[in-house]
Amino acid sequence: MKRALIAVGGPTGSGKSALALRVAKEFGGNVINADAMQVYEGLAILTNRPSPEDEARLPHRLYGFLSPTEACSAGRWRELARAECDTAWEAGRLPILVGGTGLYIRALLGGLAPIPPIPEAVRARTRESFRELGNSEFHARLAARDPEMGARLHPGDSQRLMRAWEVIEATGISLARWQARRDEGGIGARAFGILAAPPMPALYAACDARFRVMVERGAIGEVRALLARKLDPALPAMKALGVRELARHIEGEIGLEEAVALAQRSTRNYAKRQATWFRHQWTPDLTVPAQFSESFSNDIFTKIRQYLLTTAG
Repeated sequence: MKRALIAVGGPTGSGKSALALRVAKEFGGNVINADAMQVYEGLAILTNRPSPEDEARLPHRLYGFLSPTEACSAGRWRELARAECDTAWEAGRLPILVGGTGLYIRALLGGLAPIPPIPEAVRARTRESFRELGNSEFHARLAARDPEMGARLHPGDSQRLMRAWEVIEATGISLARWQARRDEGGIGARAFGILAAPPMPALYAACDARFRVMVERGAIGEVRALLARKLDPALPAMKALGVRELARHIEGEIGLEEAVALAQRSTRNYAKRQATWFRHQWTPDLTVPAQFSESFSNDIFTKIRQYLLTTAG
């Protein structure tokens, strides 16, 4: 397996996990998580992690290994993923990245912009300012100071808002300008990229149906356990889709049906942003234009075999 690598990306609800699992079964692969929320333990249902049965069938790496008290970064994930790829290659297996966090995939395949380390004092002041101001006002202040990032980011995207602010605060240079610089630290292997891209109406329907299944499977219990830990609301795990809405229900602020409807809307909005990112920021080798099913397997497997032959040669 001469440094061959498969990367399966796409928005939430697109069927990419099922696709990656099928590819792993066919080609003897190790599935490596590239989803920023599936790295956290205690969120298996809300982040729709692979089932324990699927994880037992084939090696699954970087799932649920990090405490929700911590924050994972693209740089930290990249180093862990690089090590997992090396381990797979040494064992003669095919690394298969799968996830909807495009930045993680890009970090491993192409590297990261050389942004200097941000002092912890700047991070702390940024988090405190965000808590005091809230999303809308914080976004407005970022837009006044850094119009390019203000225009690029949605007011609800709290993690990226804080990241943009701390970068310009610490360096005096917009995150957009850093990202435009030459990337560093890529893995040095050409991946075969597969994009799961069902039509938006089908994607939205899948997101809505999946969240209801999550609630039936025990998502409320996961949120209760998370709230019991009294974590900083600014931590990434507390921003997982559905946490805020189900927390409002648990605290008696809204009914369950309203919480589900709000979480479904948040999920659809997030899926749309992911789809937009992949459409503009990634050029895959193959696009699967519908939810994955066995009917796509022959075409997908044929193209992967061609890629593996080329890589091996």
